[in-house]
Amino acid sequence: MWFGRHSVPAGIDLASVGSVVTIGAYDGLHIGHEVVLDKVRSEARRYGARSVVMSFEPTPKEFFAGEYGSQRLMSFRQRFIRLRDLDVDLFFCPRFDTQLANESARSFVRHWLVDVLHCRHIVVGDDFRYGRQRAGTFDTLTSAGRDFGFTVERTESVCKDGERVSSTAIRAALQAGDLGLAERLLGRSFAIEGRVRHGKKLGRTLGYPTANLAVRRRLCPPHGIYAVTVNGAGLTNHAGVASLGTRPTVDDHGQVLLEVHLFDIERDLYGERLEVSLRGFLRAEEKFASLDLLVAQMNEDEKTAREILAAAGVCAQ
Repeated sequence: MWFGRHSVPAGIDLASVGSVVTIGAYDGLHIGHEVVLDKVRSEARRYGARSVVMSFEPTPKEFFAGEYGSQRLMSFRQRFIRLRDLDVDLFFCPRFDTQLANESARSFVRHWLVDVLHCRHIVVGDDFRYGRQRAGTFDTLTSAGRDFGFTVERTESVCKDGERVSSTAIRAALQAGDLGLAERLLGRSFAIEGRVRHGKKLGRTLGYPTANLAVRRRLCPPHGIYAVTVNGAGLTNHAGVASLGTRPTVDDHGQVLLEVHLFDIERDLYGERLEVSLRGFLRAEEKFASLDLLVAQMNEDEKTAREILAAAGVCAQ
């Protein structure tokens, strides 16, 4: 797996073998995306070419709406790792800026698809648009392909349980607290990834040491307590319980944190990267009148989380 920004890495020669390309935000990399990527990989094998996912950073929605205009389902790092695991050869991600936003559809094809990526075949979704003011369509791309020597294929939307699979539908499910629907559309549990940061260490004094991750601009499901599994720093699907929210009982700053308590283990995880999968919703966030009441509820939360995870076949170690 290679990563490129504005130019193709020296170690991957597209000029001689060409590429099969798909373009999009690919936020969440859900089961609909995986159908497209299956087609990209199979066509790349048929052409003897490289498989390429072309995306943008920031996303066009973020560029036009501002940093908080679009909440991501996954971090850039999660997206890269997931594409690597899906056996994509190249993740090509130019910076989306004013110049790129103003590039005409024709110029976009000639520069990026032809000159940079040496595209031989392109696979796009049924709602694909490109170029200035989204003027480029499947028809204009097909026409450009005839001029520049590549072919174009359109994939239809994937439906699951009567629901069109899309990043928008997954965001709506998560915001509504429907983890089950989000998991069915994603094909896996929704996960938040980040580096463990120092906190006030209050959890340690209460008997519940936590690893704290900042949520930042990623999509935030309802604040509350969740049964979770944790990967990273040598952990594999390790069971735990997590608080997602602003800690109203002990904090008045309002910063959203994900605080994870790992079951049956205590380790120094500061600076480590963890991916925390939300496996079940226990209760909404609330403010308690005292720390004693908070600890009593945390004891109940741990029991409930263990029951949920045990039913799902997850053990603490």
